[in-house]
Amino acid sequence: MKVFGVALVVFGIAALVFGGFGYNHQTTMMEVGGVKATATEHNTIPIAPITGGLALIGGLAVLIAPQIRRV
Repeated sequence: MKVFGVALVVFGIAALVFGGFGYNHQTTMMEVGGVKATATEHNTIPIAPITGGLALIGGLAVLIAPQIRRV
């Protein structure tokens, strides 16, 4: 369960800092004989700040909850 909590915290911090992630997609626009024309599109998938905040809080709760039960 500790690994899950750490993963949530890392995801939450990354989502708040970067706000999403981007990737490149290359497509062939035209191919005539031996000549090929390609285009590279840059796409971004945004992550809402509320999602990052909730993941961060949830991860901290998962990490802290076992310690509270012991007391």
